[in-house]
Amino acid sequence: MSLIIDQLSVSAGDFTLSNISLEIPPSRCAVLMGRSGSGKTTLMEALCGLRKITSGHILLENRNITTLRPGERAIGLVPQDTVLFPHLSVREHLAFGPELAGWNRHAITTRIHTLADALDITPLLDRKPRGLSGGEAKRVSLGRALAARPALLCLDEALTGLDTQTRHNIMHLIQRIIREENLTTLHITHHQDEADILADRCYTLHDGAVTMISERRTKT
Repeated sequence: MSLIIDQLSVSAGDFTLSNISLEIPPSRCAVLMGRSGSGKTTLMEALCGLRKITSGHILLENRNITTLRPGERAIGLVPQDTVLFPHLSVREHLAFGPELAGWNRHAITTRIHTLADALDITPLLDRKPRGLSGGEAKRVSLGRALAARPALLCLDEALTGLDTQTRHNIMHLIQRIIREENLTTLHITHHQDEADILADRCYTLHDGAVTMISERRTKT
């Protein structure tokens, strides 16, 4: 499921990005790096339908999603701040997306248990977010984003705030999930080690321009 961002222009208050282009081949992970304030999150929010696009196009799986509402884009987002609903259990977080998509109960239950097993959060299914560790909450947030089988997974500095060991554990978990789910992924980060491990393509956003700086020819 390829992603093509073609000559995209976005406005966010006084900040603008103009004529941004980026491409991710199917089932590959692209990492986007750049200084704080360069517009990385603005670009991802536009991709997810959370910012107004003034020109250009977004194609996902050969489908033009430029003007679609966020829930119609088949994109799973893990934001920098792990925002979980305090009144929902972990099980209910994983069921949230599939329920909105109209899945039947059997399919939802199967997906919950498959994801919980893959993310090693089965013992947490009946717990509420309060009291979860940072790593546990991040796994739940990742599971919620994956639950409805998105065409694209977006990670917006999703590992920020974790200690070094937990960050590396979650990083390798993401790498495995991307491979197992054949997910096309866009990951924003400041950390070179995340790019080294996750990126099939690495882009930088600098002075309003996106440039591909490296590409891994074969998946590992």
